Amino acid sequence: MSSTSNGAGKAPNPSAQWANMRPIRARDMHADLLAMPDARTGPPAEMVFGDWYPALRADQMKPQETALATLLGIPMLIGRKKDNSLFAMRDLCPHRGIPLSAGWFDGETVQCKYHGWRFEPCSGRCEEIPSLTQFDILEPTKIFANSFLVVERDGYAWVYVPEAGAGRLPFDAKGQFDLSALPAVPELPKFGARFRSAHLQADLPCNVDHGIIGLMDPAHGPFVHRAWWWRSAASIHEKTKHFEPIIGEDANGARKGFNDGFRMSAHAPSSNSLPYRILGKPITTIDFVLPNRRTETIRATNDKGVERWFSSLTTVTPVTSTSCRIDVIAAWDIGYHVPFVLPIAKYFGAKFVQQDQQTMVEQAQGLRSHPGLMLIDDADKPAKWYFALKQRRLSGVGEHPLQGPVELHWCS
Repeated sequence: MSSTSNGAGKAPNPSAQWANMRPIRARDMHADLLAMPDARTGPPAEMVFGDWYPALRADQMKPQETALATLLGIPMLIGRKKDNSLFAMRDLCPHRGIPLSAGWFDGETVQCKYHGWRFEPCSGRCEEIPSLTQFDILEPTKIFANSFLVVERDGYAWVYVPEAGAGRLPFDAKGQFDLSALPAVPELPKFGARFRSAHLQADLPCNVDHGIIGLMDPAHGPFVHRAWWWRSAASIHEKTKHFEPIIGEDANGARKGFNDGFRMSAHAPSSNSLPYRILGKPITTIDFVLPNRRTETIRATNDKGVERWFSSLTTVTPVTSTSCRIDVIAAWDIGYHVPFVLPIAKYFGAKFVQQDQQTMVEQAQGLRSHPGLMLIDDADKPAKWYFALKQRRLSGVGEHPLQGPVELHWCS
């Protein structure tokens, strides 16, 4: 800590204060992806700032643990303090630019390896500059490292990444970050207190746009996800789906384009998918909401009036302008009390995500030459809506591409 509020007085002996500091040695969650040669050669995408993104799994992070993540090209140091609170800092000391992850963390403060500057990681406030003497008037607590608002939800550390030049986030009357002016923190829908859940993750060597339109693409299922437990090539048939707009702006239109999206209206899910047939006669609804989220809910009621449900939240997060990561959190109350249901669900869910990942890796090889691509109607209509909604979000002008309910047809 600084010796006095104005820097005057006898400087403290730092050895006792730093005795509990531990080397950070944070694990880079995306090192494998960034090492892939194709990850830096595909076409870049413009990224959407001013919203929440899942940085990493936080439910298994213990107090005093740290990890590295990259969001929208920003290297971040994510950690948990002794009091169990999460923090997210730009992995960079504002003094001379060395990564903070090269230094130490004692559960309360992060200390830079280069000159020993110490920071409170949630606020980023500098607590100590060891080189200061009684002759210095610099007040360390007026210096801030770049920190980010982080909220733990559904096992993830959700980080709010502001737009450049947005300044520090405001505080409320209790001294906490004021969330009222920000988009709502994403959360998986749940329809009961008793359920099981699972997480899946895959790194994709493509930009976020290709990851997202792949997520909402309805025609690739019989080819990419062809399997005895899902669907076969022979099961392709014509489908009709109804869509409606989701308007995310506030009543005054002050945040035009924020959290806009579209909904595949409530319908009976595909009859050519085995898991859906097991549920009986379920009804599913799928929402696509900017900047990167797909939410699916499935609810089924049996002959005895007992309801069963499944929900999933899938995000495609830009790691850099040319690479992204897909995260899936799912919850269900179907057989939640049966011990082997969870590992079976994780196994088949992982297979499903791996099929998408392998396809995107193969697609990245073709995208290295930056070819011209095409989108068709009706199967690619959701992709067209996504690009229009993204432009609306980035520019703050333009109308929602859906002015009302729309009916689309395709074979899958």
